[in-house]
Amino acid sequence: MSITQEQVLEALGNVIDPDLGQDLVTLNMIEDVEIEGKNVAFTVNLTTPACPMKDEIQRACENAIKHLVDEEAQVDARMSSKVQQSKKIKETENDALSGVKNIIAIASGKGGVGKSTITVNLAVALAQTGAKVGLVDTDIYGPSIPTMFNVRERPNINTRRKLIPIEKYGVKLLSMGMLVDQDQAVVWRGPMVSSAVKQFLSEAEWGELDYLLMDLPPGTGDIQLTIVQTVPLTGAIIVSTPQDVALDDARKGVAMFNKVNVPVLGIVENMAYFTPPDLPDRKYHIFGKDGARNLAEKLQVPFLGEVPLEQSVREGSDEGKPAVAEKELSRAAIALKEIANRTAQQISIRNATGEPTEKIEIKFK
Repeated sequence: MSITQEQVLEALGNVIDPDLGQDLVTLNMIEDVEIEGKNVAFTVNLTTPACPMKDEIQRACENAIKHLVDEEAQVDARMSSKVQQSKKIKETENDALSGVKNIIAIASGKGGVGKSTITVNLAVALAQTGAKVGLVDTDIYGPSIPTMFNVRERPNINTRRKLIPIEKYGVKLLSMGMLVDQDQAVVWRGPMVSSAVKQFLSEAEWGELDYLLMDLPPGTGDIQLTIVQTVPLTGAIIVSTPQDVALDDARKGVAMFNKVNVPVLGIVENMAYFTPPDLPDRKYHIFGKDGARNLAEKLQVPFLGEVPLEQSVREGSDEGKPAVAEKELSRAAIALKEIANRTAQQISIRNATGEPTEKIEIKFK
């Protein structure tokens, strides 16, 4: 008896995406079904190339065909991905962002917690999975992205008078640090800063992107408000260290995004502990233990992971070599790649199950 496409789809209807809680057929993830005798091939389009459950889903698909259709079937489950686009970005009037599927804000309540280091490594790690990634440095007064990527050249301008982002490690980059001399200070009032951020978003040639990460300055001020008024964010990530001083401000960061109806995708705990190179089994919790993890649990937002304090990460940031781009991955680099995968996972869940984020209008009474 020959195998039919209906039998294949019926069998795959029993394979559930563990993140989205629905079967692959209902989610329209199955494409290009090909049947020749007992050879069955099809493509599974996951919602992110960074899906941590890719191997498990592939095995489940193969088992479903063998157990429910024909145990002698030769199954070729080709794993691919199509990152889902935030519904409201589709509707944006900003044509510069029309090809951007998700915009993610990376924020912290206070400075010095390593937010830019986390952002840089998340961007590169996502690009390594095959995703198309961009990064905007919105810290106008203290841009650090050029140093962390070792990029100093100025972006070109195309015939449409739009900035062309610099690309490195597979990530498209824009920063005020690329437009002013390294020793020159930006001495601007708030409206000028807000205008510059808007220009990075609306007057740049971003092209097709799965993820556009925005490295925000510390705090809850002008730039944060400008961003939520300008673009519909898919979500935000809060970076903190475990110590109480940082956690107090991280809590304010979560509260700010809640107030403007931007979902918090998760909290990252940076500088979670220190392990001496000569004592790899030791952990010294210099800034406290599990502070950000406990805060995430208390605020009922996902905990994306912890990153240890390592000299190599600091050296890589100063030299323009992100930790996740090194050939030999340190413990911190491995943690950062896992956090990138969990971030992509949370974005997929948010797009599939949550209400789209609206641009907000802030009215002062």
